[in-house]
Amino acid sequence: AGAKLRTGVNVVGPVLGANDRVIGVTAEVGPDKEPATFHAPLVVAADGVSGRFPLALGLAKREDRPIGVAVRRYYRSPARHDDDYLESWLELRAKGNEALLPGYGWIFGLGDGRVNVGLGILNSSKAFGKTNYRRLLTEWLANTPADWGLADEANAEGPILGAALPMGFNRVPHYTRGVLLVGDSGGMVNPFNGEGIAYAMESGELAAEVAVQALARSAAAERERALLAYPQVLKDRFGGYYRLGGIFVKLIGRPEIMRLATKHGMPHPLLMRFVLKLLANLTDPRGGDAMDRVINAMTRAAPAV
Repeated sequence: AGAKLRTGVNVVGPVLGANDRVIGVTAEVGPDKEPATFHAPLVVAADGVSGRFPLALGLAKREDRPIGVAVRRYYRSPARHDDDYLESWLELRAKGNEALLPGYGWIFGLGDGRVNVGLGILNSSKAFGKTNYRRLLTEWLANTPADWGLADEANAEGPILGAALPMGFNRVPHYTRGVLLVGDSGGMVNPFNGEGIAYAMESGELAAEVAVQALARSAAAERERALLAYPQVLKDRFGGYYRLGGIFVKLIGRPEIMRLATKHGMPHPLLMRFVLKLLANLTDPRGGDAMDRVINAMTRAAPAV
């Protein structure tokens, strides 16, 4: 479609025109960091968790929206690498210690002899920001069965890596002054489950559709009107669902509620199927079964974030 990929280019800031509108970016090119400037009628900020570009425009993250931290590592595990399902751990315990560890874990097979293992903590937890997350991961894995191979450091491949999970539209507005925010840059991680790739892709698709509509218009005022529709499109798609996710995050941040929910909820398959659909955002938007209709009604009733 005429796109030009430029590698070895690090964008460092916006170029501002009249009325502080962004008309391009400044960058450093190559190993010698040669300064360069690129101009464009529209800029899409898809710079991930750091959000350096929107920060340069004064768009800080909202502290009243959920955020999480996740760490993960790859391990060789002949016993678990070819599992058919992602395994979620709602209760983490260290070896020889009955006390619950903070956070929620996962294990999923990659099918090549390895598994992806990690854990996440939400800012609704008292342990958020006060925990050594890498040590927490190894303490939990030390309590897993020996034949899984996850308690043996020799089976680890690569270091433990971590990242923030900006959730529930925690950076807004998603369009301002010639810039569209996409994915993690606009805080679009699902508050229910910490998943962000699908929402980055969907918001990128929506941003592209809006950009095409806007740039097809000759008058500046009409282009701007089309661009200003982007935040509303995102709200219509995800706003109510993310509002429910924010409530969910606050509830599971309370250990007594989490214990009650797991004790009385997990033995009921029908209820767990409902929870799975809600947490993974797997409802059919056009009809579906009774569960779909209930979740869709909840989403529509919730005020958009």
